[in-house]
Amino acid sequence: MKPRIALVLLSLVLSLLIGITLRRGAGGPVPDGQRRPIIGLSMDTLEVERWQHDRDLFVARANELGADVLVVSANSDDTRQVRDCEALVNNKISALVIIPHDGAAMAKGVALAHEAHIPVLAYDRLILNCDLDLYLTFDNVKVGELQAGYLVDKLKGKHARIVRLLGSKTDNNAFLFKQGQDNMLNPAIARGDLEIVHEDWCDGWRPENAKKVLNAAITKAGRNIDAVLCSADILSAGAIQVLLEEGLAGKVLVTGQDADLSSCQRIVEGTQSMTIYKPLKHLAYTAAELAVKMARGQVIVAKEELDNGRAKVPSIFLKVLVVDKDTMDSTVIADGFHKREAIYRK
Repeated sequence: MKPRIALVLLSLVLSLLIGITLRRGAGGPVPDGQRRPIIGLSMDTLEVERWQHDRDLFVARANELGADVLVVSANSDDTRQVRDCEALVNNKISALVIIPHDGAAMAKGVALAHEAHIPVLAYDRLILNCDLDLYLTFDNVKVGELQAGYLVDKLKGKHARIVRLLGSKTDNNAFLFKQGQDNMLNPAIARGDLEIVHEDWCDGWRPENAKKVLNAAITKAGRNIDAVLCSADILSAGAIQVLLEEGLAGKVLVTGQDADLSSCQRIVEGTQSMTIYKPLKHLAYTAAELAVKMARGQVIVAKEELDNGRAKVPSIFLKVLVVDKDTMDSTVIADGFHKREAIYRK
């Protein structure tokens, strides 16, 4: 039984949920008033700071909404994540929320849930080639546009040389970030304003792979680079280690995404230029309310859709913000995402 999802041109304010207790009984959506629903949350990893925030916010809001959630983390292991989904389904959850490590591999997780008549929400990363019920994310093409647009604006008036550190090929979002970056870079390249001297994918979003790509770029193109376009903060962390070793830190523009505390600290210290803040509280709360509605078989309104290779998936896209030295106080600090004293180490 899937949630009824209406594709309409309406905006909506939604919220999110999570908990920890297991429920016994039949799987699938629970009618209102009959019993406290359980949401299964299958996470790619909890080794990255950002995902710890998502989990905590999701859990807290779920409890407020009268539901519990069982959380499992696969440590970026596709086989384990499929097993996690199977275990959650066997524990008779009412709805399943998946943050996939590999968007293609987790189609199996969706199939397992649907066999038990359990609806599935993909959280922030699209699950490919399956009959997915709902997708919630930020506007990931816009993320890439803001990252590359920042560099294009800051590098005006010179022929700039850029190294690009793309994300993990197993994450569909990495391709959306690249699409957005290309939207801004290609016109500048065509004008002769900049060139990409080297680029490569960083498997698993690992900082050590970011270091390898940047070291290869310097070996290939020399130290004369103006910017490192990193698709996420975890990649900028690896890139900045290389720049420190080369004596280039603070002299080369570096982008990021996720507004990790360490990246915000690097921005105010001058070694990183910007990051993208994705208001995780809004994402987590929205996911919670959606998951609760799915668990209770209620109507969900989605105004967008995205093709995952098999179906046009009802989708909800949230807005993102640029964070640099000038906007730090008005974004992540004002939103309570990080404390000012933590960022400025005071």
